[in-house]
Amino acid sequence: MASELVGASKAAPELVEAVRVRLAKTGEEATPARVAAALRAERAMFGDAEVLAIARTLRADLIGAGPLEALLAAPGVTDVLVNGPHEVWVDDGTGLRRTTVTFPSDDDVRRLAQRLAAAAGRRLDDASPYVDARLAGGVRLHAVLPPIAAEATCLSLRLPPRHSFTLEELVPGPAATALRAIMSARLAFLITGGTGTGKTTLLSAMLSLATPGERLLLVEDSAELRPRHPHVVRLEARPPNLEGVGGVTLRDLVRQALRMRPDRLVVGEVRGSEVVDLLAALNTGHEGGCGTLHANTAADVPPRLEALACAAGLTREAVHSQLSAALDAVIHLTRNPRTGTRQVSEICLLHRTPTGYVTATPALTFTTPTPTPGPALPTLKAHCPDIP
Repeated sequence: MASELVGASKAAPELVEAVRVRLAKTGEEATPARVAAALRAERAMFGDAEVLAIARTLRADLIGAGPLEALLAAPGVTDVLVNGPHEVWVDDGTGLRRTTVTFPSDDDVRRLAQRLAAAAGRRLDDASPYVDARLAGGVRLHAVLPPIAAEATCLSLRLPPRHSFTLEELVPGPAATALRAIMSARLAFLITGGTGTGKTTLLSAMLSLATPGERLLLVEDSAELRPRHPHVVRLEARPPNLEGVGGVTLRDLVRQALRMRPDRLVVGEVRGSEVVDLLAALNTGHEGGCGTLHANTAADVPPRLEALACAAGLTREAVHSQLSAALDAVIHLTRNPRTGTRQVSEICLLHRTPTGYVTATPALTFTTPTPTPGPALPTLKAHCPDIP
């Protein structure tokens, strides 16, 4: 490996660029044999190790993530964030840290962002200066170009989980017992929290607990859920093409999923008008439905759902009427910004007050090693006999 890196460093950037241009003109893949032929055409003499190193560099630049390729392949990395050519950060589960990776210029960051967007069938240019897309392998891409990004091109890559975790790997004993009981009782629930708190990872682990005879219908913007379960059907939203047509929304997919005989309807992330169809579905005999939702606290969930549903055309009274009958529990996650550790902070039940509006009432809080009971714990135990 060391000799290959040394060999790659001997190749002048001008030579690597000449080989890149030659391969781009022919449209050929940057295989070692074609790189060797291009090097000979440029009258450059290198050994096998150097040719392989240059081939890897060119493949990363032409069809991979360029200088970010090694970061994306590193164990434990969940996010790679580029704030211009000289600031590349990663999160490997212990919080964000700055890396030594850099780009020659902002133009190089821009070209990489545009190439990744094009690979996902999306447009990224001055007329459309931002993009949100999914790459091959499930990597989530978000990019913003100047002048929208004031200082430099910003690029965010979020990797899907490399493997499915068990519930016990994610959550300590008492919380895991409660979550297992919620799944066993087929309560309808939402997992909530901020960005990076592990909502999708926990939902995958909980869905893995569903009995093998159940049929799981997963509706997602980007296929991220990976439950260990024998009967999973995945539906994935599709953005409009370059002409602005052909898009398929989450709301479209929720409606289709209801016609596919789901035992559990799962919406990977509730973020728009699909909340109307989800609430309606959970009110018509589809027990055990679940999903994730961005929220700062469990108490913020009812007003957050209210805002989404009202924007989709429901009245406030109709939202709370459906909400009280559709959803049972909220499982809220938090993340320590200093250590990067994630945890279940509380489990709440949704309760309709005499005013007719729904609130989130704590049942169990996990801010200390011993769970703290809340006013809704007797009701939760009545629904879930497995909770001691």
